[in-house]
Amino acid sequence: MLNTIAGKQLTRCQIKKIIRCERKVMKALCYSAKLVAGYHAKRNPDLAKRYATASSKISGARATLRLIDDIPMIQYALEYGLGENEPDRVMAVLGVTANIVDLLYYPIEKVCWLAEHKIVDVKNADRWDNVNSIFWVLSVYLNLMRTMRNFSLNQEKLSCNPKLSDIDATVLAKHRLELVSIARISLDFVHAVSTLPGGYLWGGKLTTFQVGAIGTLSAGLGIYQIFAKRRLNK
Repeated sequence: MLNTIAGKQLTRCQIKKIIRCERKVMKALCYSAKLVAGYHAKRNPDLAKRYATASSKISGARATLRLIDDIPMIQYALEYGLGENEPDRVMAVLGVTANIVDLLYYPIEKVCWLAEHKIVDVKNADRWDNVNSIFWVLSVYLNLMRTMRNFSLNQEKLSCNPKLSDIDATVLAKHRLELVSIARISLDFVHAVSTLPGGYLWGGKLTTFQVGAIGTLSAGLGIYQIFAKRRLNK
């Protein structure tokens, strides 16, 4: 099915890219507002409160949008299968494990969302929130491991070619862009771990300002990647 924007027909793939970009922008707005709230927490409490409210509202909208991510995730997991198209067994194992974690993570997040909005009475809501944080950490960690493994494999292939001039410039650019992915996902991992209960790693130890800075930087890198990939694919 094709949609139109400003008279131009867009394919499903293009629509997905636009939605992905919109979500990155929402993430940037959410955490930049949190960053401002954290910065002005003691300098201007009233201003900090207004920005904290804005951040909370945008965060709620992002959580609501994620409620419809199940179907694309299930479709992706079915198409991925057992990772037959991965370059090695390690990538396949990481991919299958990540898909299982994500398939469990989305229903758990839904339960937390329903409990937060008091749509259903959920016993031990705090425990569900903790489980949700654990699965988020696992999901981000596995994604980070996959990205680092893929970068390592590509680096080995490039190292086998003694003449970098013989390598396509686009291939090199895409490979270097993987470093941005590693940085972005590492930031997401730091953030995810901070949502764990106190006593687990650095759970609960980051300030509002620090969380806002990490989230804003991660979103900025994500937006940069979207436009960088668009230029490479032209």
